[in-house]
Amino acid sequence: MRPTALYRAYVAAAALVVPFAAHARIRRLRRDGVAAYRAHEILGNTTEQRPGGLLVWFHAASVGESLSVLPLITAIGRQLPEARFLITSATPTSAAMIAARMPPRCVHQFAPLDTAGPVNRFLKRWRPDAAVFVESELWPQILVRARRRNVPLALVGARMSLRSLSRWARFPRTAAFILGQFRLILTQNAEMAKALGDLAPPHTTVETGFNLKSLSPALPVHGAAHAELADTIAERPTWVAASTHPGEEADALLAHAHVLKTHPDALLILAPRHPDRGDEVAALIENMGLSHTRRTDGHAPDAQVYLADTLGEMGLWYALAPFVFLGGSLQPHGGHNPYEVAQAGAAILTGPHLSNFAETFAPLEACGAVRIVADGQDMGERALHWFDTPQALRKAQQAAADFVAKGDTDAAHIADRLIAVLDLGP
Repeated sequence: MRPTALYRAYVAAAALVVPFAAHARIRRLRRDGVAAYRAHEILGNTTEQRPGGLLVWFHAASVGESLSVLPLITAIGRQLPEARFLITSATPTSAAMIAARMPPRCVHQFAPLDTAGPVNRFLKRWRPDAAVFVESELWPQILVRARRRNVPLALVGARMSLRSLSRWARFPRTAAFILGQFRLILTQNAEMAKALGDLAPPHTTVETGFNLKSLSPALPVHGAAHAELADTIAERPTWVAASTHPGEEADALLAHAHVLKTHPDALLILAPRHPDRGDEVAALIENMGLSHTRRTDGHAPDAQVYLADTLGEMGLWYALAPFVFLGGSLQPHGGHNPYEVAQAGAAILTGPHLSNFAETFAPLEACGAVRIVADGQDMGERALHWFDTPQALRKAQQAAADFVAKGDTDAAHIADRLIAVLDLGP
């Protein structure tokens, strides 16, 4: 397919704004602690040498997407022991997480800006043999210029919002041109496969896959911190309200007040989605008449509520409790990642707003790992039921564990599909 007028206009506009975009991005990366030489990777300047042999490039935007591809890289690496892997992402946090957890034979770089100079330099220096993009990473020039160099491309875990799909549908020729750069598109669910299949050209294979975040490794837990906190909590009935948004903390606290009537020694670990809201949430706890201590103050969890207002410790909170209320779901935010909770061995409570992970919560609810609650009162009743009925709680925890246990099989299946479609095998 030939480039459309809209694509050519995008290329021209990108050339005009690249000096300003590059300056802004480099400044932001430097402000976030990225070394100057690494920040310039966005211009296509390499800071690592390309390894010899087969090189497979994976591109993911941020932390969740980046971590989700690591088990897939591991699965491909088992089948192709001579292969090397390049991972690109956009954020400093994702770079740090990848560096700490990436499999052997991998290297990380910041992704180039989607304009001619940076993309061409990047492709010339890395010369990938195949490329895999994750979820909604549809950077037009990166895709088109990679295909012009005969790099076979795949998109895995593909998803778009309804708004994005409607915008793409307004420009069907351009949508077909961009999606046509891929040999294979694996979507998160059947509905997305139908939507993207309608937009993609016939030569692009669109198939139903699953949410790649089901492959994400468990969140890290600092062993010493876990041992210390577990010793302090001891036998107290403990649960977690995680990734809560404004309005949801009040529901979680109302639920905890209900639990305290029967279990006066119960502990709620409250971890807001944005820890910089700590003062606001602390004031809410006080206004609702509950005692609390704060993680950022260095205090022990020896009150009714422990305000976990820190970054990077969510795995610790999940490991300390048998069940978790997962926020972003009582308010219309689309819900948050349930796999991380299930991987920690915890059962899950959630609100009804689950559009971000609809294809995941449905089977989790069906197998009994998840209970959907309507409000704080409903949440309190469910929490109390699980505390008072240990066998029901253990059954829900086991269902969650069984659900995530099939991740290795799923990763191997996708690895097989990519190796065949991208001509990576012998």
